Amino acid sequence: MRLGVLDVGSNTVHLLVMDAHPGARPLPAYSHKAELRLAELLDEDGAIREDGVRRLVAQVAEALVVAEDKGVEDVLPFATSAVREAANGEQVLARVAAETGVNLTVLSGEDEARLTFLAARRWFGWSSGRLLMLDIGGGSLEVAYGMDEDPDAAVSLPLGAGRLTSGWLPGDPPTADDVRGLRKHVRAEIARTVAEFSRLGAPDHVVGTSKTFKQLARIAGAARSAEGLYVQRTLTRRTLEEWVPRLAAMTEGARRELPGVSEGRARQLLAGALVADAAMDLFGVTELEVCPWALREGVILRRLDLMTSDRG
Repeated sequence: MRLGVLDVGSNTVHLLVMDAHPGARPLPAYSHKAELRLAELLDEDGAIREDGVRRLVAQVAEALVVAEDKGVEDVLPFATSAVREAANGEQVLARVAAETGVNLTVLSGEDEARLTFLAARRWFGWSSGRLLMLDIGGGSLEVAYGMDEDPDAAVSLPLGAGRLTSGWLPGDPPTADDVRGLRKHVRAEIARTVAEFSRLGAPDHVVGTSKTFKQLARIAGAARSAEGLYVQRTLTRRTLEEWVPRLAAMTEGARRELPGVSEGRARQLLAGALVADAAMDLFGVTELEVCPWALREGVILRRLDLMTSDRG
């Protein structure tokens, strides 16, 4: 069957169309993405502004038209941290439902971590052993660890690249004091969670999911996306550590010129690099592998698992 995952995130409204059935690998058929940047459309009280709500409604409606055009049988709509943590989140959800007919499921941070971990586990398989997964989104950082498909530990922290850029790095380029302040904040937040994971033992395999890790790996020399999903892409802490001060010294325009960096993500890249560097350092990671699958694939896989269970 052809399924669509409608992901309302902090950066984009992303419809991923996949051909999927139980027992088979989901195959991507079409991707429709619209820039939203909800993290930058909040008022001083933390509510999504009216212009942000209008843009969200319009983009959800547009995604529904695309899904119909592509023959999608069922759309799985969900929202993550930007809507979850907005002061007017409930009103926004009601508005989207009233104007588009779409009832967005709001995933908790732990749900995000667990579903993304499921996707990483399915991609790399059981041979990965004890798996540590790091995911940097626009609004939050997810960390999960475990031997099975459901992680033994999973946390979500408010350390998304978009959120941090908006709140901590106003300059272009940012000042040294702002960068230092953000670095201190990020490391303090992550350090609070390290003990929960370290007691479980050292991981056998560490993976990074999300656009942030893909772009950081690319600027550090990893293969282009055009070379395919099955090319191994890695990121070392040593290389990342060298890139952080270089990114801090660049303007947004200069970052756009880096290989693999999209125009909409260039401003957030430094914040994402600071989070990645801190997470790898504090969790004792010298190298991680980039996983092509993440939250959207995890949602599809969970849906297929439930279909199989119902048929059984």
